[in-house]
Amino acid sequence: MKTVFAVALSAALLGGGSAAMATSLSQQTEYRIAIGGLPVARAVFNTTIENKKYAISGHVNTSGLADLIADIDAETSVTGTFTGGTLRARNYDLTYSSGKKTRIYRVNFNGGRVVSSSISPEPKRPDGWVPVTARHLRAVLDPISGLVFPEGHKVCPRSLPIFDGETRMDLVLGKKGTKPFKVEGYEGEALVCSVRFVPKGGYREGRKDIEYLRNSRQMEIWFASAGKARLVAPVYVRIPTQIGMLTISARRISN
Repeated sequence: MKTVFAVALSAALLGGGSAAMATSLSQQTEYRIAIGGLPVARAVFNTTIENKKYAISGHVNTSGLADLIADIDAETSVTGTFTGGTLRARNYDLTYSSGKKTRIYRVNFNGGRVVSSSISPEPKRPDGWVPVTARHLRAVLDPISGLVFPEGHKVCPRSLPIFDGETRMDLVLGKKGTKPFKVEGYEGEALVCSVRFVPKGGYREGRKDIEYLRNSRQMEIWFASAGKARLVAPVYVRIPTQIGMLTISARRISN
């Protein structure tokens, strides 16, 4: 489930920042997460941009449908610089709890390169583990601000090299067109992109959820620029899982 969560986390964010803003901007986005149409979790993300620096924090917790999904609680944050309409991460953290187990992931970036990372407690690696190499950690993105783009820039097609502190993956985006999208705080067109999940390292070869995601051609991310934002980011996500279609939908955007 951690891998599915990592992909979902990469896609479940609407950040906001104005390229023309004089001082600062703050924005909160609430999401509903469902499997097979049944609500299973809620997520809230807060974005602040001030003096060419940004901070994004998020909290995700399940709704207690134990028959469908284990109890999951996650807190995540990323900080970095905001220059030329682009977010560049410096520090990324994730505290991920599933049932009674909790792990903390930390990654430090410099110029798009991972300079250090840690997992606490350190997990035992099973047979068939595909390691993350030094080459995998060059020119990479964090899983939150890595899916936020300056307005007017090409969103898809493109390939996004993501590292979440454990797994290095490419999210390969392809253009599918546009669809109308309406939510409290935004109404307009959303850019629809197909997504292919390509694992590079930090996973066990042959693991069922990894293979399911790798072979899927049903994954989508919808992007939009909402409210005061002049940055384009996800408002709707669709991820197939072995227990049903997981969807993440923005429910409210407030500035």
